[in-house]
Amino acid sequence: MNTLKFILSLALIVNLVTLKAQEYKVQKSTGRLELHIGSVTVESHAGNEIIFSSKDARHEKDERAVGLVAINGSGMEDNTGLGINVSNKTEAVVVNQLNKTKSPAIKILVPKGVIVSYEYESQYGGKARFVNLENELEISATYNGVELENVTGPATVKTIYSSIDADFSSNVKGPISLISIYSTVDVSLPATLKADLSMKTSYGEMFVAPEFKIELTKTTTDKDGEMVNMSSNKVLGKINGGGLKLDLRSDYSKIYLRKK
Repeated sequence: MNTLKFILSLALIVNLVTLKAQEYKVQKSTGRLELHIGSVTVESHAGNEIIFSSKDARHEKDERAVGLVAINGSGMEDNTGLGINVSNKTEAVVVNQLNKTKSPAIKILVPKGVIVSYEYESQYGGKARFVNLENELEISATYNGVELENVTGPATVKTIYSSIDADFSSNVKGPISLISIYSTVDVSLPATLKADLSMKTSYGEMFVAPEFKIELTKTTTDKDGEMVNMSSNKVLGKINGGGLKLDLRSDYSKIYLRKK
């Protein structure tokens, strides 16, 4: 039994050392982090480094590639050991994956003062998750599902074929713009939020929690006098008297505005 415990303890230590060895760090506490990788989870931390690590449950080792460095047609090398290339430029840290058809699952810890920019177009991507962030977010994805969990904003998110699921913290900062062309936009916000709301869908539906009392915006026209800006597919109004800019749009699907 003691031998078995020793073996298990040794295996655990080896595993922890391996995980630690898979980290890649860049000194950066301001500026931008520009991500071009298919599967990623980004979280905030209190340090002054951007820390990259692998989230893959298993690491496939190519024995034939031992002693060699992965490279792609753009001349980028895997300089992290994680299947990605990280370039530390003056104003931004730029991250690219090397294999277009295989997205390594990457976790990134980022300081609060760094703006996070994400852009990915390939159909071979996975989820792009942004968790516990007070950073400004700029996100553009074609096929990636985008998840925001306990973020403050400001946030600009646009997807084409994938959904946006956003859960904002109680300390929301604007502007917030969430747009999906062909999929859903599902948003949770505090009922006390003060916002100028624009909500639009061309061929879908909109659902709003009853706790949000929307004061519909009125405009003045020469012929009709005061006219409410609301149609079957567009709502303009103020929540709790108005405040930050809140733009929600899903052209061919549905919008859900929930109370947090």
